[in-house]
This record gives sequence, structure tokens and C-alpha cells, in this order.
Amino acid sequence: MTKAGSRNTTLFTSVFLIISLLYLSSCKKDAIIHTDPSVKLGFSTDTVIFDTVFTTLGSVTRHLKVYNPSGNTIRISSIRLAGGSQSPYRLNIDGEAAFAIKDVELAGNDSLYIFVRVTIDPTDENNPFVVTDSILFETNGNIQDVDLAAWGQNANYILADTQVPGFPKYKIIAHEFEDITWTADKPYVIYGFAVVDSNGTLRVNAGARIYFHDKSGMWIYKGGTIKVNGTFEEPVTFQGDRLEDFYKDLPGQWDRIWINEGSFNNEINYAVIRNGFIGIQAETLQEQMGNQLILTNTIIENMSGYGLLSRFYNITANNNVIANCGQYLAALTWGGLYDFRNCTFANYWPLSVRPTPSLVLNNYFEDNMGQVTAFEFDSYFGNCIIYGRNEEEMLYLFNDEAPYDYFFDNCLFKTELEIDDIQHYDNCFKNEDPLFIDYTINDYQLDTLSPAIDRGDPEVINTSPIDISLDILQVPRMPDPDLGAYAFVPGSRMPSF
Repeated sequence: MTKAGSRNTTLFTSVFLIISLLYLSSCKKDAIIHTDPSVKLGFSTDTVIFDTVFTTLGSVTRHLKVYNPSGNTIRISSIRLAGGSQSPYRLNIDGEAAFAIKDVELAGNDSLYIFVRVTIDPTDENNPFVVTDSILFETNGNIQDVDLAAWGQNANYILADTQVPGFPKYKIIAHEFEDITWTADKPYVIYGFAVVDSNGTLRVNAGARIYFHDKSGMWIYKGGTIKVNGTFEEPVTFQGDRLEDFYKDLPGQWDRIWINEGSFNNEINYAVIRNGFIGIQAETLQEQMGNQLILTNTIIENMSGYGLLSRFYNITANNNVIANCGQYLAALTWGGLYDFRNCTFANYWPLSVRPTPSLVLNNYFEDNMGQVTAFEFDSYFGNCIIYGRNEEEMLYLFNDEAPYDYFFDNCLFKTELEIDDIQHYDNCFKNEDPLFIDYTINDYQLDTLSPAIDRGDPEVINTSPIDISLDILQVPRMPDPDLGAYAFVPGSRMPSF
């Protein structure tokens, strides 16, 4: 062999060895699985939502993109459905259909697609409104999850589509100068907050059913209006979207109905509002607009926080039952104008020790710097029952920097306060058990021996700005009215709504 040939062979051999070493080095690098527990997966979304409104047997597919944001190869120990083989969802991971899959390697800065399929029969009324599950990912000892949510029944689904910093995610259901009516044809399921904008109006027909997902609610923004037009035969219901027996009386399943100052009176008649955090929060954001909330023939019960929370609002309330709340039944705060007649406030909250009374009246706000701002306050309670498990169910917090007044007319209290001051009390009595039929099942009709029978004043009814000659169950009150929302009927227990 010539010297030139030998040099060429040597050069070829050297290049081959270098390329081989680089290749082997590259392969060895790719083969290294990094186990750093600080490495976590990234996802294209935190919730895969199947927002199709099914009209027949529903089978819908969505996809999820999973990222490895690190520069190193990792091994996902498992990807699985939390509901396992019983889940209505199915996964397809890189072409493999499974409920669960193990040891998926994902190169640095790479991604993979997971296709998720759900099959639901929307005509099955045993389905919950929102069918949920989650995909669980385990990587280097870390557990991460992505939620799955699909509609389970035929309903009108309100899905939040707007996010503003500092506010919950929401969807406007009645825009400015828009008048919208919700009917009783199909339920309404709210996912996020349903908002009535300024000068918008929402009318809710008798028999309508409104269900809220976790942390969801309704917001009647300032200048907006809500008119809930239920009847005794067909009340309007507001509650959580879980229909299983376990959730029937479970508080805290949704957030609140939040009503700001309106261009017209807000009206709620014959509604049942249950199992949320706050039943109604009526709050003036800037200034009173001469309107009020007219609340009649309504039951608010099983709220983990407040039944009724007001801040500088004008409320007329008759024939209502507010019961079993984890904090206050009614907190009338930062001033306002209030007229309550023939209402039952009953707090036998069973889930924890309740440190707060049922009713608080307050006319001022104190900021973080201790600065106090007082507002005008005036309240009237006639023929009402305010009772509960605590020794003290009344609290007054007033500041003299603004005028305030309160008056109780023919009422029964649970209190340790003195009620002899004729400036604030007339013909009231305290600490006599009203003998509700069965408060453990939220039945606040009066039993035969109740001291609230015939203790009302007819003038409270005759002078009411709203006709309350019939009780919440449409039973005549006169000529000898009883206290509270229910008129006593001798020898019978009236069916509730």
C-alpha cells in the first residue's frame, strides 16, 4: 500500500471513530432518564371541558397536550383515569387506547397528545349535570392531575368565558338593555358566574331550575335587574349541580347570588335557595339608586356562610324562611333600609360549633387602618321569629356618627338582651321555644303548643307595603295571625313546596 493510501485509510478510520463516538455519546445521553423530583409536566389546559349540549347519545373527543419543559428525558411512571374502568371517559395515549398506561418516556422539550373520549346518554336523568373525572400523572414521585368535565343531561349550560383579574370567571347572560327570560323547559347549569350587565334584565319563570357548579354563582351587576317569578305550585330553585342523595342537604356546594344596586326593583318571589356559601348578597357598590330587593315567599337554607348578607341596601322581605347557616342567617351591615314581616329565622346549624348569632344589625364599616365610616340604618321587624341553638342569637353593632334605628314589633327572640325599651321593642317576648314541627328536616311550621300561635299583630299585616294576608303556603292569616312565615292550621300539617 502506498503512503497516500495509508494516510487515507488512517484518516477514514479516525473520522469513523469520531462519528461513532459522537453517535454513541448521543445515544447514551438520550438513554439517561432524569429522576429529579423538581421536574414537573406542563399541560395545554388544567381542565378538559366537553361543552357540547347532547341531544342524542353523546360521544365526543377532545385532546390534551402534555409537555416536558425540562431539557432532559423523563419517565412518566403512570398516566391513568382516576375513575378507572368505571369512568365514562376513555384515553388514547400516542395511539394506545387504555384506562391507564405505565412508563411513558418523554424527551426533553418534547410533548405528547392524549385524546380523551366521553360517552354519555343525556336522556338519563340519573346522570349528574356535570360528569367529572381526572387524568392522573405520576412523574418522579410527583402527582399531577388534569380535570375532565362533560355535560351529563339535557340542559341549558352557561359556561364562563371571560376572566378579569380580581374577579371570578364569568359569562354575561343579559347584556346592556337586553331583556332575557329563562323558562322551565330545561334546567340551567352554571359553570362560573352568570352575569346580568348594567341595564340588563333577567326574568326567571315559575318552575325554572337553576343549578350551580362548585364555586359558581349569579351576579346582578349594578344597574342590572333580576325578576324571579315563582309560584307556590312551581317555585324557582337555586342549588348545587350534584343530585346524589349525599349532596341533598350539604352546604357550600356553590358560591352566591350577588345583587348590586339596580335601575329597577329586584324581585324574588317563591324561590328555594339552598346548599351554597351565601344565599343572597345584596350590596350597593357606589350609591343607592332608589330601588330595592323585594324578597317574598322564599326559603333560604343550608348555607355554609350567610343566608342573607346586605351592605347598605334597601330590602323589603315578607313570608320568608331563612334557616340553618354556618354563620349568620341575616347580616344587615353598613347601613341600609329594611322591612321584614312574618319571617322565620331559625338556626340549628348541625355541622360545627357556630360562634355567631343568627341576626346582626350594623351601620358602619371599618377599614384596615381602623378608619370608621358610618351609614344611615333603619330596620323594622314585625311578627317575626328569630330563634336557634345558641344562647344569644342577636347582635347590634352601631356607630353614632350616622343615624340608626331598629324596631321589633310582636316578635319572638332567642336572646340574653333586655327587650323592655319601648323605643325598640313592642309586645315582644324571648326564650320561649317556638316548637317547630321538626327543625332537623327544615320543617319550620308551628306545632300545636307553639307559643307563636295567635301572637301576631294584625296591623303588621294591614300596614305591609306588600299583601301578606296569606302565609308562605297560601294559608289565610287573619283574623288572629301567628308569628313567622307559617300560619298554624289546627289538626293538619300543610305540604311545603
